[in-house]
Amino acid sequence: MQKPLELILMRQLAAHLAMPIFIADAEGMVLFYNRAAEPILGRPFAEVGERPLREWMREVNLYDEEGAFIPPEERPLPLALRDRRALHRRLQVQSFDGRRRRLEATVLPLQGQGGRILGGAVIFWELDGA
Repeated sequence: MQKPLELILMRQLAAHLAMPIFIADAEGMVLFYNRAAEPILGRPFAEVGERPLREWMREVNLYDEEGAFIPPEERPLPLALRDRRALHRRLQVQSFDGRRRRLEATVLPLQGQGGRILGGAVIFWELDGA
């Protein structure tokens, strides 16, 4: 099935940026994360590939600033898609390599023509002292 042009272009843009970016579609499929995101997420995208966000959430855990586990339904990406608004927060990620890192993340719902939510993009960076 052909992906919306906006998601194809977003992936192309993310591939050429030096800031870590993660992209998922509105149906809950992780579509891409760029090379800048790979050291933070602990595995190259080429090894992980496209996969359901639900499966991803079993392997990559998120915690709030204080270290409390964030359940899947309360994670920033699902909230941004549900509420159709951008979110910004500090959190911790325990990624594929098992390391926990402190991050700051901005989640943007990707809205297409006619107000259709196509998915979301997460722009994040590791905080010093993680």
